[in-house]
Amino acid sequence: MESHTVFELRRYRLLPGGREPLIDLFDREFVEPQEALGMRVEAEFRDLEDPNAFVWVRSFRDMEARTEALQSFYSGPIWKKHGPDANATMLNSDNVLLLKSAGAMQPFARNLQRKQETERPETSGIVIANTCSLAPTKETDFASFFFDHALPVIQDAGARVEAAFVTEQSPNGFRRLPVREGETVFVWFECHEDEAGVARYRERLRRNADWTDDIYPRMDSLCWRDIEVARLTPTSRSLCAW
Repeated sequence: MESHTVFELRRYRLLPGGREPLIDLFDREFVEPQEALGMRVEAEFRDLEDPNAFVWVRSFRDMEARTEALQSFYSGPIWKKHGPDANATMLNSDNVLLLKSAGAMQPFARNLQRKQETERPETSGIVIANTCSLAPTKETDFASFFFDHALPVIQDAGARVEAAFVTEQSPNGFRRLPVREGETVFVWFECHEDEAGVARYRERLRRNADWTDDIYPRMDSLCWRDIEVARLTPTSRSLCAW
């Protein structure tokens, strides 16, 4: 599978009742045409705590390839035909983080190939996306601390970490689609089998004195607001699932 280095974490705020029509449209009309242009739809999610949110991740080989692919897709016949129906479900589509891998871990390396999608059972699992808002000078400190201290504890407690990202600071080459510029974030995705697995994981962390007394407070101190935690469930076409 071709290595991709640029990722978008996209969170759409939808009109009441808009999520299921958007997912149906997205999966029917938008997945294959994007991937034919070199993009990869890595993951699609429903937010378990917000019925009017659709969250998804797509990736690109690099920033130049991103600009070219987006220009082709959003100027092409598929978007011209179906884009108005997609936009009609949305209140806002500008909550977008442009990201790159935070370390040696290849993001979503366990994802299925698209051709394997129809061969699997139904998607399952709970994916937790953790977004840490940092001062620009804290990005390296946070990433180093996460991989050296937090990640081993998170994994020992039962989470499968699928990806860890920092902000891609290159200029947005496709201004028609805004991204959250001027921000520095660290984002990690963790996967759990089910709600019971999440509960067991959190209880193990709660009982780990290193986590409660040192590791989590240290991460929290490097953030300028509370760490944002989104509990997500994969859609039927998401390549990221349990």
